[in-house]
Amino acid sequence: MVQPQVGHPLSFNDFLEWYPDNGRRYELIEGVVVEMVPTGPHEDVGGFLAAELNLEIRRNQLPYSIPRTCLIKPQAEGSGYVPDVVVLNRELLQQEPLWPKASVIQNGATVPLVIEVVSTNWRDDYGHKLVEYEAMGIAEYWLVDFRALGAVRHVGNPKQPTITICQLEDNEYQMRRFVTGDALISGMFPNLNLTTDAVFAAAG
Repeated sequence: MVQPQVGHPLSFNDFLEWYPDNGRRYELIEGVVVEMVPTGPHEDVGGFLAAELNLEIRRNQLPYSIPRTCLIKPQAEGSGYVPDVVVLNRELLQQEPLWPKASVIQNGATVPLVIEVVSTNWRDDYGHKLVEYEAMGIAEYWLVDFRALGAVRHVGNPKQPTITICQLEDNEYQMRRFVTGDALISGMFPNLNLTTDAVFAAAG
C-alpha cells in the first residue's frame, strides 16, 4: 500500500492504490490527500438531493443511476474527487475501464450531473472542481452553498444561501445563481420541480 508522505505528491494511480477500505472519504487535490469530514446537515442536504433526483430518474425512465460513492478522475494528473452526488449514464459505463474494479469515472460524457454541497473547503468546489468538471465536459454542475460559505462574488453581498447551476455551453460553463424563494432550473432535468427553499430546509 502506498503511504502518503508530506512533500511527496501522489499520482492518481498511487492514490487509488493507497485508498483504504475504512468507510472514510478522501480526495486528492493536486497530489495531496484530503480527508472529507462532512457535517450532519451537509449529509442531509446531499441525501435529500440524491433522493429527489432518483425520483425524477424513475419518473422519466432515464438510463441514469446515482451510486453511493464514486471517484471522479479529472484530466489534471494528481487529482481525484468524490462528489456529494453524481448522476451516471448507465449506458456509457462500459466505456469506463476502471469502473468494474474501482468505481472510477474518467469520461465526462458518463456524468450528466454532479453536485458538490459546499463546505469549509469551498475554494476547491468553486475553483479546482469547477475548472476540472468543465474541462471533462460534465454537462451540469451544481454548487449547493446552503451556509453561504463562498466568497461574496459567489453568494452575493450580503452573503446568502445560494445554489449555483453551471451548464456546459460551447465547452464552457454558463452559471446561474438561485437564492431563497427560487425554483431551480436544470438543463439535465427540465421537469424537475424543486425549490431552493426545499433544499435549504433539508439542512434542518
